[in-house]
Amino acid sequence: MDTRDTGAMRAFVLHPDLTGTPNRRDASMALAEAVALAAALPELEVAGAEVVRLQKAQPGLLFGRGKIEELGSRFKAEDIGLVLVDGPVTPVQQRNLEREWGVKLLDRTGLILEIFADRARTREGVLQVELAALSYQRTRLVRAWTHLERQRGGLGFVGGPGETQIEADRRAIDEAITRIKRQLAKVTKTRALHRAARAKVPYPIVALVGYTNAGKSTLFNRMTGADVLAKDMLFATLDPTMRGVVLPTGGEIILSDTVGFISDLPTQLVAAFRATLEEVLAADLICHVRDISHPETDEQSADVAAILAELGVDETVPLLEMWNKIDVVPPEERAALENRANRDENVLTLSALTGEGLDQALATISERLEGERRDEVVVLPYSDGRGRAWLFEQGVVKDERQQEDGITLKVSWTPRQKAQFKALGGKD
Repeated sequence: MDTRDTGAMRAFVLHPDLTGTPNRRDASMALAEAVALAAALPELEVAGAEVVRLQKAQPGLLFGRGKIEELGSRFKAEDIGLVLVDGPVTPVQQRNLEREWGVKLLDRTGLILEIFADRARTREGVLQVELAALSYQRTRLVRAWTHLERQRGGLGFVGGPGETQIEADRRAIDEAITRIKRQLAKVTKTRALHRAARAKVPYPIVALVGYTNAGKSTLFNRMTGADVLAKDMLFATLDPTMRGVVLPTGGEIILSDTVGFISDLPTQLVAAFRATLEEVLAADLICHVRDISHPETDEQSADVAAILAELGVDETVPLLEMWNKIDVVPPEERAALENRANRDENVLTLSALTGEGLDQALATISERLEGERRDEVVVLPYSDGRGRAWLFEQGVVKDERQQEDGITLKVSWTPRQKAQFKALGGKD
């Protein structure tokens, strides 16, 4: 069957391999990831992919003239409608390449935004995507469009006298960003109320994090019985999903599945999706799910650690590494990995697909959270309204009594919350 009759846009993926860049990624691995990113959009058909080695990026066209012509002929012959460049492309380069090749072009940030837009389901997720897209679009107004030199007269509501099109476009984007931020503030406030209600239960939060396509959603489904989208594609999960799980000891936890991390995640996306990842910031235990079968599993792990640090995750939060997809690792390599894991109490091997190692994972989670929340009594002077308010915000207060010398509160909290309370100047 001719795939050109499917109606999908034919796309070609290019990975510019800048040979002078220190610590650059393996080009073939980077290209494979870029192809997987493109395949995550159902309306695209990836018709080809290539690594283009460069000593340095050309300011106007990114690639050299000879390569531009070679690729242009290939794109025309293969009926390519979209070129995806796995890396940053300036507005000038994008405009020039689109003119040269007669195709639409997206850089890595633009592609990830398209995927996020396709995956977002909750109200917050949709708003976060819109905010990130507008922030990205705003940076691409400068010299990006052909009509920017046009002037238009002042009609009051349209723009001031002599306002250029770019100024009007930027103003419209700024207004849209302000409007979305207001909407997000309301959504975030609602989620904060839900989070406060959960904290009063109070069940510990266990957050699954990891590189995209590491198997988090498959593991989440195994542990909860939920039907979260779990496909072999990048960014299959965008919005955080939360479910209650009963542990082998009878205790309960709230398990959170989160958006996958990825190398070179655009800065505006990290900032825009910080709220989406806020469950990680509030977690009592973080489970870092790794695709241990991936050739770049160590590099992916380093990327996850870097993003967690950038998000401001407290280093005191306990972290378990879950080496997933152990079932597809060759026997000899698997034995070595299992020996390594057995020597580290913070590492587990498992297969979310087959369920192997899942019982041990749940038992270890139980062990880490056993006695994590302790019932204690806190006495505060009446003057310490800040400390009292903080305890109620955390949802740890089980009982409160007023005494002559102050307020006596019975709390159920984690060592982390106790340490945070002390840092505020509170006394237990």
